[in-house]
Amino acid sequence: MPTHHTPIHLAAAEAVASRAGVAATDLKVDAPPRPELGDLAVGCFALAKAAGKSPAVLAQELAASFVPDGYLTSATAAGPFVNFKVDRARTFRWLVDACLRNTLVPNAVGTGKTICIDYSSPNISKHLAYHHIRGTTIGHALAQIFRALGYKVVGINFLGDWGTTHGMVIAAYEKWGADEPLDVSKLNDLYTRFRAAMKDNPAVEQEGRNAFKRLEDGDPAVRALWQRFRDISWAEFEDIYKILNIKFDEVRGEAAYEGDMPRVLAELAPLMTISEGAHVVELEGEKNPILLKTKDGTTLYATRDVAAAQYRWNTFHFTRSLYVVDRGQASHFRQLWKLLQKAGHTWAAHCEHVPYGLIRVAGKKTTSRLGGVVLMRDVFKIAEAEVREIIANVNPDLPAAIVDDVAPKIGIGAVVFANLATQRDKDIDFDLEKAVSLEGDSGPYIQYSHARCASIARKAGETITSIEGVDFSLLAHDAEWAVAGKLLEFPDIVVRAADNSEPHGLAHYLLALAGEFSRWYTQGNGDPALRVIVDDPGVRRARLALVAAVQATFATGLGLLGIAAPRSRRARARDVVGAHGARALVIIRPSPKFPLAPFLRANW
Repeated sequence: MPTHHTPIHLAAAEAVASRAGVAATDLKVDAPPRPELGDLAVGCFALAKAAGKSPAVLAQELAASFVPDGYLTSATAAGPFVNFKVDRARTFRWLVDACLRNTLVPNAVGTGKTICIDYSSPNISKHLAYHHIRGTTIGHALAQIFRALGYKVVGINFLGDWGTTHGMVIAAYEKWGADEPLDVSKLNDLYTRFRAAMKDNPAVEQEGRNAFKRLEDGDPAVRALWQRFRDISWAEFEDIYKILNIKFDEVRGEAAYEGDMPRVLAELAPLMTISEGAHVVELEGEKNPILLKTKDGTTLYATRDVAAAQYRWNTFHFTRSLYVVDRGQASHFRQLWKLLQKAGHTWAAHCEHVPYGLIRVAGKKTTSRLGGVVLMRDVFKIAEAEVREIIANVNPDLPAAIVDDVAPKIGIGAVVFANLATQRDKDIDFDLEKAVSLEGDSGPYIQYSHARCASIARKAGETITSIEGVDFSLLAHDAEWAVAGKLLEFPDIVVRAADNSEPHGLAHYLLALAGEFSRWYTQGNGDPALRVIVDDPGVRRARLALVAAVQATFATGLGLLGIAAPRSRRARARDVVGAHGARALVIIRPSPKFPLAPFLRANW
């Protein structure tokens, strides 16, 4: 059932519901297809069917019986819809206040609810490669979105730190050694070399299996090597997570469940059968059984996933438990849910696979098995370097402190946004230039829009922080209302992103808001009376209040996506600029059609 996240939408739903004898939550409220029809619309299809009338006739009856009240001033029928005009001054007042107080996102939606989100989760002894960025950024965005809605979020990095592949790295180290100091590159080289040796001599694979068996059996020397490899790997991973401003609530890898294996296998024993020496469970509708223990006696990913799922339920009693993992693992999770349900765990119905498409290089999956991996860190460096080059060309005298603050925010924002703006079920063909692009529908375009709002306030000499003393009846232009209409969509956009575990819609909403804001703001180029900064103090303050609301929404939206909104207001520049004086950067570009360079200049 629809939930109405602003009092304006709720008023429209209640106006129809009270006259039709239904609950307001039974009705959907949308914007009409053309602004001249009204501000909000409620369809009468289901209501008319229940009443035995045509939707158009019922809409006319409901509109005719409407009495202006609160946020709504009039109602008209247009075919099967009841269209409402709203009290715009009152709506502006509520809307701007909500934006400025950061209450536009309904933070009571998740009250009393817990969300577990398993994301990023790389394998140790391998690089955090660029193909990990989708799971990492999607999971982080979802964590931010759910937190904003009031959920208790448990962000989990389920490190791949156990299994035969780690036995392979250990066996390779014992076989060939490695130069010191040891790092992830050398560990990954050992793994790649071992895989190549397996192709030449299949018997080599058993060496890796034997090493993992020794690890599971607690061999002190093997355990010490494993711990060292894990520590080296996490140190590198953490450096990259810091770049993305990601902090996990739990870093709990597969190895954490080693002690649970005997218990899990004992619990599942009544369901298991033996197939070619391995322990498996047959599942309804599945061609192949799920494998829980090899003939060598070692456990598998699925066994540890059972233990992890049980731990998360027993510890957090989650409302939803999300696994942000590429769609190639869809069959594994489908089987895992069936296994948990077969074992009597009814809470398995709250576990969800959040699949995403792959990133491909030259049309192929980018996996560490291929060698020559594109590293996430390297892509960030290239993106930042591109921004630095532009700054050096257009403003070589800009203080280094400002460049150091802004360049990574813009470059990394471009990369992150490029991954989130694509629907998560779509594959992405990796193109380095496109990945770090600052052009087109990009994160930097939204960052620029945010900075331009601050620049307007700076030029006006007044930053609106509350609605006190603002006369919103002076906002009478349709372009101003179009911006408000877009802002009113924001709560529902965020809620839908959470419901669907899909940040894509939020990314595109911010682009649409930037476009609507630009259309309003640039009208002043042709007519000075339509500019934000006009002589009339009342009109100027009302328009500056709307600008402040837009800026706050950009900042919130970018934050939900895990992207920085670079500081550009004079009051906030001091901690970046220091002794260099009150100079800062006007960032990015005014529209997707114009180049970045003209806006990377100091205008303070």
